[in-house]
Amino acid sequence: MYQFIESIKVEDQKIFLLELHQKRVDATFAHFGKEGTIDLAKIYKHLEHDEDGLFKFRIVYDLDKKIRTQMIPYAIPEIESFQLVENNSFDYSFKFEDRKELERMKMKAKAEEIIIVKNNHITDTSYSNILFLKGKDWFTPNSYLLNGVQRQHLLRKKEIKETEISLQNIKEFSHFQIINALNDFDENFIYPIDRIINLPGNEEYEDL
Repeated sequence: MYQFIESIKVEDQKIFLLELHQKRVDATFAHFGKEGTIDLAKIYKHLEHDEDGLFKFRIVYDLDKKIRTQMIPYAIPEIESFQLVENNSFDYSFKFEDRKELERMKMKAKAEEIIIVKNNHITDTSYSNILFLKGKDWFTPNSYLLNGVQRQHLLRKKEIKETEISLQNIKEFSHFQIINALNDFDENFIYPIDRIINLPGNEEYEDL
């Protein structure tokens, strides 16, 4: 049976973006024709988490409502290099626990992190959505693999805009940053576009 995962930010005993995480869980059950859902707020409350600091609240669940939980101390990573990799068949429209294909792509890459290219369009890294800077404005690809909760939150607040980002126009952007439930939008934590080691025109990106 499919297993799914939610990774939720908990900082100083406060849980973040819970409504959007719950909507994603509800949509997963509905898509697969299952009645009911799991209650993330109730699960969190039951843990009685009482430590300050930044944590990843990890919930693995299946469509029979069996769950496993972990509360993991979290530090935001700084990544030295990124690589564009092409995979036109990869689908991650639901947050599956099975990440074998993502790990396979990463193992074959020459950089620390990958940016997946699908049909010539920029999608996501192996674990996050991505934002690109042009002038003073931040944009996120409309060709994402997974519509992450932080991405939805920032679009709703109009802090970022959605646009087409492809191999043809990626070099029009000067910087980028990664976002997910635990990595907030932060203009002080960005990468220059040449942190991507195989930008078009520099060398061919790899088909993985």
